[in-house]
Amino acid sequence: MADRRSMYNDNKFKIGLFGPNCSSGRAVTKVPERWSGNWEGNLALAQMADEAGIDFLLPIGRWKGYGGDTNYQGATFETIAWATGLLAATKRITVFATVHAPLFPPVIAAKQFVTADHIGQGRFALNIVCGWNEGEFRMFGATTGAHEARYEYGQEWIDVIRQMWERDEPFDFEGKHLHLHDLVSNPKPWGDTQPLMMNAGQSPAGHAFAVRNCDALFSTPRGSGSVELLAEAVKKAKGLAAEHGRVIDVFSVGVITCKPTMKEAEAYYRHCVIDEADWNAVDSILAMKDVSPQTVGEEEYLRRRSHQAHGMGGIPIVGDPDAVAEKLIGLAGAGIRGMGISFVNYLDELPFFRDEVLPRLESAGLREPAARAAG
Repeated sequence: MADRRSMYNDNKFKIGLFGPNCSSGRAVTKVPERWSGNWEGNLALAQMADEAGIDFLLPIGRWKGYGGDTNYQGATFETIAWATGLLAATKRITVFATVHAPLFPPVIAAKQFVTADHIGQGRFALNIVCGWNEGEFRMFGATTGAHEARYEYGQEWIDVIRQMWERDEPFDFEGKHLHLHDLVSNPKPWGDTQPLMMNAGQSPAGHAFAVRNCDALFSTPRGSGSVELLAEAVKKAKGLAAEHGRVIDVFSVGVITCKPTMKEAEAYYRHCVIDEADWNAVDSILAMKDVSPQTVGEEEYLRRRSHQAHGMGGIPIVGDPDAVAEKLIGLAGAGIRGMGISFVNYLDELPFFRDEVLPRLESAGLREPAARAAG
């Protein structure tokens, strides 16, 4: 598992691309150059990222759009098939699938994951989601259920999958939620190890699930623009894992606006996030999460509304290459293992980030040059 956990390279600070399987990515904006999310773009992006030494690709599990003027994230690719296709077309990058456990029967999921894992020769990884979007679950004739029960089900789901990967003889599984018989699955995951797993649950139940089962936790605590608050969250997660006799890496989420000058970066950020934001979609997202002036107070509501437009809660990182690199170096100093980043248009903006920011991170000792990234 050491190779899996390190994503097969020596980069101390991992960088991935988050959300390119969805139209508009993670920028709730109306600008015409926003990410289309089509297959041609995803394939070109994956191959560019692979050559640049980017460590991972992380999709969003989304089944319907958020409406608004752009129907934000209304066109999306299912993530297991997406990951499988991209693993076949790349050489060294780790590719995640983001899977809602209650919507994928574990027997089918176990087989799908192994298939992707063999195609990628061990580069497949899994982001487990237990669910929150009631509107999406209704599409499947399902309900999200009580918060605690989601993680109870998720625990049984992952227990079944792991046992199918580990056991050679047929077995039965009797749980509170799952009652399965004569379970068996071959082949096993690539190389007699199991895929890297992560979870992004932010609640106490979500954190407990992650430290019991996963190799990585995605954490973006409220107010995470503060390095101190993020460092506190990292310390808490690692301490909780240690109580369970485990080690867990903590990742976070960032939204990059990087231009040759600070003035250009700040102007483009304002253009996308304020002037051309899809505020109708933003309001729809907040309403689904029961965020309103009445539920969280006027000041907090306005803060969340502003922050939602660019990055769905990720850390905004805006500036010239020096400023962006400095911010990432500071976040690495807070103890996070890496960051999933997004752009307004991934394919257009990644080359500048690759050419200007990655070398600065290499000089800081956080990353290896791309030619040596495979170790």
